[in-house]
Amino acid sequence: MDDATLRSLLEALAATPNNSSLRIAVIRGLHAAGDARAAEQVDGLVPSALSPADRAFVATVLLRAGVPTRALGFLDGETDPEVSIVRARVHHALGDQTAALAAYESAVKANPTFEDRDLRTAIAAKVTVHNGGGDGMRLRVVSNDDTDNIEVDRLLHPEQPAVTFADVGGLDEIKAQVEKKIILPFQKPALFAKFKKKPGGGILMYGPPGCGKTLLARATAGQCKAQFLNVAIEDVLDMYIGESERKLHALFDKARASTPSVMFFDELEALAGKRQHTRELTSSKLVSQFLSEMDGFVKNNSGVLILGATNVPWAIDPAFRRPGRFDRVLFVPPPDRPARAQILKILLTGRPTGAIDHEALASRTSGFSGADLENLVDTAADRAIAASLEKNTEIPIDQSHMTAALGEIKSTTIEWLTTARNYARYSNEGGQYDEVLDFLKKHGKS
Repeated sequence: MDDATLRSLLEALAATPNNSSLRIAVIRGLHAAGDARAAEQVDGLVPSALSPADRAFVATVLLRAGVPTRALGFLDGETDPEVSIVRARVHHALGDQTAALAAYESAVKANPTFEDRDLRTAIAAKVTVHNGGGDGMRLRVVSNDDTDNIEVDRLLHPEQPAVTFADVGGLDEIKAQVEKKIILPFQKPALFAKFKKKPGGGILMYGPPGCGKTLLARATAGQCKAQFLNVAIEDVLDMYIGESERKLHALFDKARASTPSVMFFDELEALAGKRQHTRELTSSKLVSQFLSEMDGFVKNNSGVLILGATNVPWAIDPAFRRPGRFDRVLFVPPPDRPARAQILKILLTGRPTGAIDHEALASRTSGFSGADLENLVDTAADRAIAASLEKNTEIPIDQSHMTAALGEIKSTTIEWLTTARNYARYSNEGGQYDEVLDFLKKHGKS
């Protein structure tokens, strides 16, 4: 606003001082110009006659002018999120952190676009007063660290949410096999003991990356109500000779001591690769130690279920497929159309959503893995967030966001299926990749 326009508005306001809309326009013009008279022009405004946006603006002008107490008069009794976020700033300026936090959380709950982490940190800051020596001096220390010992322990050892088969979209046939061969022996050990069947054993899952092998392992542990031990590669491998074998033995001992337990080895080929393909004696020794632990010759592995997952089953040492080790091998394929629709519903649960046709999206995502679908939903969410920030209000994810995201996301399973097809055709000793061939024939990828 130029000076001439501002002078005209001031002259008009002098002639009609009760014109609230004109007074607001003058205040906005003065405030934009950095003129201190903006706060002086607030006199004469009636808060109840103003819109929430105007009340929030006037309170902001007063707050910046250093009169937060006057600003509160324009904020009381109003629940609009734009007003609430200004109220949080005013209470913070007045030193009332409790009221400031309540106002901030109310604003963000109603409209997440008002989230301001710097303001939240400032409100949550602790002020500790330390008494000095005999001179009566006191030291005020402001700290943003509000974590106690329990909180630190939770951060270092976060609780993993329980996962069951209800959280796994699709894979119905595999879940039925797991229920029959794994879950029931854990749930009815007396019955299986009569038939000299022990709960536990080993299961190897293979398939394209991102199709739910890790999630299925966690869900299996959840269904069994067993302790889940996720063994990372770095938990085992060590640069010093003999340490890798010692660590692996310690992990198995821990699982045996806390039965029922499920040990999950992801990227299994790193610990159980074919020995003839390595020149390092240490790698061969680790594979031999792994095989010995699985046999349970010295220790009893009853009650310990060993799950392995790999994207390259042809790289696993064949000795692991001997009965008593990974004697059950499950192919985890990309989800089919009904499974994709179910996965999309699960992924969208808990997010703000509008009208979405899950079936139509499932029909357009052939070959997508679960991870691809998650990427699709996240990309659509990014678009909804951008729209929310642009319009300063929450915009839910709808079909247009999902459709636009489809133009960016592509299937990542095609390369794996091409490689697997070659192994299934030419290296299918004992029919170990028959499930892959059946899948390829069924979906026209043979």
